Amino acid sequence: MNRDPKGDRACLAAIARKAMIERKLEPDFPPAALQEVAGIRGAAGATEGMRDLRGLLWASIDNNDSRDLDQLTVAEALADGRTRILVAVADVDALVRMGSPLDGHAAHNTTSVYTPAIIFPMLPETLSTNLTSLNEDQDRIAMVADMVFDADATLVQSELYRAQVHNRAKLAYRTVAAWLDGKGPAPQRVLETPGLDENLRLQDRVAQKLAEVRHRNGALSLESIETRAVFEKDAVTGLVVERKNRAKQLIEDFMIAANGVTAAFLNARKLPSLRRVLRSPERWEKIMRVADQYGTHLPGEPDAAALETFLCQRRKADPEKFPDLSLTIVKLVGRGEYAVDVPGGTAPGHFGLAVRDYSHSTAPNRRFPDVITQRMLKAALGAAPLPYTIAELNELAGHCTEKEDDATKVERQVRKSAAALLLSDRIGERFEAIVTGASAKGTWVRLFNPPVEGRLDGNTEALDVGDRTRVKLVRADVQRGFIDFVRD
Repeated sequence: MNRDPKGDRACLAAIARKAMIERKLEPDFPPAALQEVAGIRGAAGATEGMRDLRGLLWASIDNNDSRDLDQLTVAEALADGRTRILVAVADVDALVRMGSPLDGHAAHNTTSVYTPAIIFPMLPETLSTNLTSLNEDQDRIAMVADMVFDADATLVQSELYRAQVHNRAKLAYRTVAAWLDGKGPAPQRVLETPGLDENLRLQDRVAQKLAEVRHRNGALSLESIETRAVFEKDAVTGLVVERKNRAKQLIEDFMIAANGVTAAFLNARKLPSLRRVLRSPERWEKIMRVADQYGTHLPGEPDAAALETFLCQRRKADPEKFPDLSLTIVKLVGRGEYAVDVPGGTAPGHFGLAVRDYSHSTAPNRRFPDVITQRMLKAALGAAPLPYTIAELNELAGHCTEKEDDATKVERQVRKSAAALLLSDRIGERFEAIVTGASAKGTWVRLFNPPVEGRLDGNTEALDVGDRTRVKLVRADVQRGFIDFVRD
C-alpha cells in the first residue's frame, strides 16, 4: 500500500461509514431530525417542585476528549460512618420527545458509535455535547440517584428524583487517577474549587469499598487490552493501550450502584423495566477446563465467586498473560443483552457484575436503553403515563441488543483497520509477540510494540496461548482490517 499519512483520518472515516451502512446503522441524521433540533432554543428548564441541588460540589469525570457528559457525582459524609452518594444523570428525555424524528433515529441506531477517525453520535451534537450534556459551569436538569451507604458499603436507603444541578468541574480519568494514586498533582479545577479535593477523596473511599464488596460477591476481575489510535493531525502515528484506573473504577462502581437502585425502584413500584443481563454461562464446562490447565478446580455449576477467586490468583501469578486469559473467559461467559423484567418476574441478573437488579440508565446521551429507562422512571414518579407496553419493551430489548452488537463490530473493524494502516509501510519487519489464540480456526499473536494483534500463518503446531515468539509481518490489509504474520 502506498500510504499517504495525511489521508489516514479520511481513509478510516470512509471505512467506518461503509461499515455502518453494511450493518444497517444510519451514519447521518435524517433531515426531519436536523430540522427538529434546529427548533430547540435552549436547555430544558426547571419545573415546579423540582429540587434545587446546584449548590452541591458536582463534578464530572470522563475521558479527556469526552464532550457528551452524561453524569455527575458528589458525596456527603453522614453520621455513624455513613456516606451519601448522589449520581446525576442528564435528562435527555426532556428535549428528545418520544416518537419524534430525533427519537426515531436514536431508536434505530440505539447507541453512539465511536471509531478512531469519526464518531457517529446517537443524538446531534447540539444536544449530546451541549443542551443535554452536563457541561462545566452550566445549570442543567437531571435525574438523580440518591444513595446512602453504611461504613461497610452496604446500601441503607435510596431515592430517585429530578433536580437542578451545576457541574463545578469537568475532570479527566487519567489526571484524577494519577492524583488519587499520589503520582501527579491535583487537576487545576480541583485546586480552584474549595472542598472538591476532599469530596473526591471521600467518593474514592466509598468506591473502593463498593468494589471490594462486589468482587467478594463474585463480580469478575477481567482485563482486556483495548487500544486507541493516536493521531498527529490526520496521520495515525501509534496505538496506546487503554487501561482501567482508579478514577474509572470510581465512576464504574457508582454507575453500577445507580443502575441497581434504578431497576429496584421500578420493581418496587410494580412497573416493567428494561434490564441489562448476563446469563449464567452455558459453556461453564469449558471454563472449568481452562481453570484445570492452571491447577484450579471450579465447581460443577456456574459459580461467579469461585471464578473470581481463580481470576485473582492468575492475575497475581502472571500479570503479563492475564489479559489473554481474561479474553478467553469473556468469550466463554458470553455477551450481555437486554431483557424485560415484568412485575413479579425473575430477570436473570448480571453474572459478571454479581448483581440481581441492573438496568442501563446512566448514559442517555449515548445509549437509547437509558432513554427508555428514563421515561419509565418519570412514569414511576407520576410525571408521565407509562410510555411503553410490555410487548413494546420486549421488541426494543431485542432490537437494542442487535444494534449494540452491530455497533461493536463496526468499532472493532475500524480499530483493526487503524492498526493495519499503522503497519502498512512496515511489511517485512520482525517483531516480538505473544500467542493470544490457538485453535483449529487458526493461531493469533499480539505484538508487544505496537500492541497489534494479527493472524499467524504457516507452521504453528508447537505454539500455545501465552508462548512468546518472533514474527515477521507479511500483510496489512487496511480495508478489511487483516494483519498477517509468519514465524521468523
